[in-house]
Amino acid sequence: MQDFGLYFQLGWQHICDWQGYDHILFVTVLCGTYLLADWRKVLILVTAFTIGHSITLALSVLNVVKVNTSLIEFLIPVTIVLTSLVNILNKQRSANTVRFSYFLALIFGLIHGLGFSNYLKSLLGSSTNITAQLFAFNVGLEFGQVLIVLTVLILAHVIIKLLKTPRRDWVLFLSSAIFGIAFIMCIERFVLIKFT
Repeated sequence: MQDFGLYFQLGWQHICDWQGYDHILFVTVLCGTYLLADWRKVLILVTAFTIGHSITLALSVLNVVKVNTSLIEFLIPVTIVLTSLVNILNKQRSANTVRFSYFLALIFGLIHGLGFSNYLKSLLGSSTNITAQLFAFNVGLEFGQVLIVLTVLILAHVIIKLLKTPRRDWVLFLSSAIFGIAFIMCIERFVLIKFT
């Protein structure tokens, strides 16, 4: 139980860490088009992302899948750029665009899970019985993700409902700002990719 608490804490602190803000940016832009009233849709969206990153997190930590760390570190901001573009280009929210968002969240979750696994592997070292630690870390990641989602939804509520900002303006502002940050990250990380 002590290990659970430790790895749970490491999980939520990892996703909420400002030094590794790429995950914060992704979760923010992923749910940045929603309001508090859309909580059911956000729950499905976050669940799709969770399923994706849980699969690759487990497969990578258990050494079923080997990854090129520098390539994954480049692909994470690529997922942020693409999600931002989807938000910017989708002027009308329809059932098809919502389904497409769920699909993207699942696929991009696979990539983010590989990024989380590098951090978790470094914590586990040569441990052989890692199932409990893997579970606790993943639950911690989800807790941190929920904190980010709630923050974004509350911020959107304040800006759109209380300050009377048009929803489309909020989405364009948030997505464009995150696009710019992530695009710079892509350029910086592209030159660091090692193809060996």
